[in-house]
Amino acid sequence: MNLAVLAERHVERFGEYPSVVFEGKEFTNAALLRDSGRLATALAQLGVKPGDRVAVMLPNGPEVPLAYGAILIAGGVVVPVVFLLAVPEIAHILADCEAKVVVTSPEFLPNVSAAIADLPAKPAVVVTGGAVDGATSFDALIAQANDRLAIVDRSPEDLAVISYTSGTTGVPKGVMLTHANLLFNAENTANVIGIEPDDVSIGCLPLAHLFGISSTLVIQLFKVRSVILRWFTAEGFFEAMNTYRANTTAFVPTMVQYMLGHPDFDSVDWSSLRWAVVAAAPVPVEMKREFEKRTGAKVLEAYGLTETSPTATIMRLDDPDKPGSCGRAVPNVEVSIQDDDGSMLPAGEQGEVCIKGPNIMAGYYKLPEVTAGVVKDGWFHSGDIGFLDEDGFLTITDRKKDMIIRGGFNIYPRDIEEVLHGHPAVLEAGVVGVPDARMGEEVKAFVVLRPGASAGEEELLAYCRDQLAKYKTPKWIEFIDALPKNAIGKVLKRELRERAAGT
Repeated sequence: MNLAVLAERHVERFGEYPSVVFEGKEFTNAALLRDSGRLATALAQLGVKPGDRVAVMLPNGPEVPLAYGAILIAGGVVVPVVFLLAVPEIAHILADCEAKVVVTSPEFLPNVSAAIADLPAKPAVVVTGGAVDGATSFDALIAQANDRLAIVDRSPEDLAVISYTSGTTGVPKGVMLTHANLLFNAENTANVIGIEPDDVSIGCLPLAHLFGISSTLVIQLFKVRSVILRWFTAEGFFEAMNTYRANTTAFVPTMVQYMLGHPDFDSVDWSSLRWAVVAAAPVPVEMKREFEKRTGAKVLEAYGLTETSPTATIMRLDDPDKPGSCGRAVPNVEVSIQDDDGSMLPAGEQGEVCIKGPNIMAGYYKLPEVTAGVVKDGWFHSGDIGFLDEDGFLTITDRKKDMIIRGGFNIYPRDIEEVLHGHPAVLEAGVVGVPDARMGEEVKAFVVLRPGASAGEEELLAYCRDQLAKYKTPKWIEFIDALPKNAIGKVLKRELRERAAGT
């Protein structure tokens, strides 16, 4: 079973139609499948054999799903690489996965060339567009391949993707995901979200991240037109919304925050939008309420990790309103809350979120001991703290490592961030612990103000004192222009802690 059959079945089921729109140009599902098959032929001629790793470092565009499809058709393993990474990080990934080929674009070719310069086994480099010195032309490979390579048969347990973690806690680790993992995730997610025939979806997530890859796989199960944005900007999304009248989309919370703070938000015609999946980081309750009120669309919070392929829980359209919850487990997946000894905790009690099911990764690439430390008796230990209510709805309260212990009291930064997000002047907030000789840790908040808004430290501290226990109230608030984030929009608490250490 090869995941590439999804694209083939899509054409068989729905016929040929313009399934992708990019920068005003339409691409049919049949044409993309045909070109993926031709590129697969070319990759095989470059020496790619079943199981070989092929890295893809591209901005969003039709070339990305085309390249992913070609790699899978040839029986290879897709290794998505975020183009924002520094050269040493790119070099680590390419060396670790022993990439046979790297597919990139002209603007990122210098970084790829620098990254492979010292590798003992240098991968072939394929660059989109025309010929470039030292690289093979992506377009020429497709044009010169006369025949489409037939889909290479793969076992459900064979690897389809190695997705490297963002490295927020150290050197990126390669998460091994099988064809079975990703097919299960696509089908189960599709079963619980409300996609309708001929829906239009705007794709603004980075396709190098598993959230973006997963969204692409899910819509292959429906007759959907996908409008791909090269990268997210509020203005670009607004233009696409007004032009294409999208019904569905997916965001990370940072994207929503930026749009809500934009002066043109209410001039957008949101009437066609039914829902937006928001995931990859905690969704502030006030942000969700504001987006739903101003658009009329429903926010479907979801939770998952790269290691869970990625969706573990999601809100359904007909679920009751559960502020702060990221929904119930998708079908055939179990979610439990466990203490440090691995004992199951009852509803309402906080502990580590653990997940079991066919969506759990095959492990970390070349890191069996690290894998054994997080997958125990079939349960993946997420490192996130949360609780289940009596109906099985999950609420994430924080990362286990981000918890602050002040004078013996456990403080979850998200509690404070939620309060700060409720202040009308606050766009974003990030809270960390600062080492303190007397209390163990003190609380510091970093705040980004909305454009044109003003607020002082004492005003926000007083606002927190009105709504938080005294021990939870920050000792300091620092105003910054932007919170440090990775490519998918997760706040890098490690960098905030490093900055706060000088407090």
